[in-house]
Amino acid sequence: MAKTTKTVKDPIPKDLFDILACPLCKADLEYTKDKKWLLCSKCGEKYPIREGIPVLLPKK
Repeated sequence: MAKTTKTVKDPIPKDLFDILACPLCKADLEYTKDKKWLLCSKCGEKYPIREGIPVLLPKK
């Protein structure tokens, strides 16, 4: 049997993802490996993705 790898579909449409930025430092965001979170490339803050919607609320 051929081994298949399951790829996780991007939860956020590309045109929206391309304009997202970290609300704290304005740097680009990237998906975590499981694509359930967005990770800031500069400050390292993590933001959850819930039902395809990025929750960009920084911790207090």
